[in-house]
Amino acid sequence: MNTAMTQTNDSFAVFILSHGRADRVLTYDMLRRGSYTGRIYVVIDNEDAACDAYRARYGAQVVVFDKPAVAEWTDTGDNFSQRDSVVFARNACWQIAEQLNVEYFLVLDDDYRQITYRFTTDLRFTHERNVLDLDRLFATILEFYKSIPAATIAMGQSGDYIGGAKGSVAKQVRIKRKAMNSFFCSVHRPFRFLGRINEDTTTYCVLGNRGELFLTFFNTCIHQTRTQRAAGGLTPVYLRLGTYVKSFYSVMYTTAFVHVAALGVLHRRFHHAIDWINAVPCILDEKCLVSADLTNG
Repeated sequence: MNTAMTQTNDSFAVFILSHGRADRVLTYDMLRRGSYTGRIYVVIDNEDAACDAYRARYGAQVVVFDKPAVAEWTDTGDNFSQRDSVVFARNACWQIAEQLNVEYFLVLDDDYRQITYRFTTDLRFTHERNVLDLDRLFATILEFYKSIPAATIAMGQSGDYIGGAKGSVAKQVRIKRKAMNSFFCSVHRPFRFLGRINEDTTTYCVLGNRGELFLTFFNTCIHQTRTQRAAGGLTPVYLRLGTYVKSFYSVMYTTAFVHVAALGVLHRRFHHAIDWINAVPCILDEKCLVSADLTNG
């Protein structure tokens, strides 16, 4: 086991959010294949009919939260009565962490097939390589997270790397002011997710606009099953509301810099588009001014 992770295991855990698919928690198996040796908890809600199946498979690693109670204080952005949304599970994670005496935690969805490296140690873009030591990776990310004031840090998603070596990530971007799908968090840096769906985008837009720091770094990439293809999870709500409504939640919260646009080439779909120049504060540290010799005008 990696030494850094050995020292971290007592205060760190991975939370896998799941609903209605106890037999398809792909992320759990992926973590163990990747040599992650730390604590894992499968987080489900008390309205999940598959609760017994989860317990039969994962035993004491299953954590059940009170969904109606969390819904009482979650801002969904609408007056719908359905609760088929992951936003409630995301918001419950800080309470769960405190109950389990966990100081730092990584929140993941249940449909990840693999985590890969996309850059070499000298930051050159490369073909995907499976991460073989997730203990070491998580400990390294956590060390970075502890050293900065970010609310959360996310890993890149496969869609971020469209364009390959000619794409923006490979050519110039190493980090972005967003956080989606995977979240390194701390009980000391709580925040609340907003909106019934597209909650990750809405949250980093709203809170980022207020000065909170949300980051995605692109050395690694998570791979998940295609949205709306796998049964259970969020598939029912996506199919019911569609991608236009999904994206428009973020527009409702941040109309000043988010709009809905068409995404794709052959198979176009609606998606949110963010005007980043108006989205988040861009404040230079004084040391940058000193190094540029701009302090005297």
